[in-house]
Amino acid sequence: MDTVEELNGTYFYRGFANLSAGELLFWIFLDETSEQFGVNDYMTLGLILLGQPTIATRGKPIGATAGTSPLSSQLRHWLNIETRRLPTLTTGSIRRLKFAYVTNLGAFVGRWIPILGIVIMAYDVTAISYKVTIKYNTIARGKDKLW
Repeated sequence: MDTVEELNGTYFYRGFANLSAGELLFWIFLDETSEQFGVNDYMTLGLILLGQPTIATRGKPIGATAGTSPLSSQLRHWLNIETRRLPTLTTGSIRRLKFAYVTNLGAFVGRWIPILGIVIMAYDVTAISYKVTIKYNTIARGKDKLW
């Protein structure tokens, strides 16, 4: 239950008394973050982490991202289908602002799954920020409001 009372110019929120405007914003942020994150976000973090190039590989061309990810390595075997050149993103290709191309479907999928995880995480951050701002501005008084 969200309750707000004026107590000497401070706020009362979910059992916490004498909160400053900044502390109120902090507690609302924690509430909205815990509400937003769930099982799907653990999966999202897993996809991002499994997509990191942590497995050593044989020599690669200059400028290529060193190593390969566990996800890409496994998907190269499970989806070992040769295709036309498909665009992907790697750490190195993002720095160069150019796509890296692969002809293996598994490598293509393995490189795009972490990007999907990053997009989902970006959505979560945006949703949390929006909800926190709305809730805080509903509770805060006068000049304490964000806008």
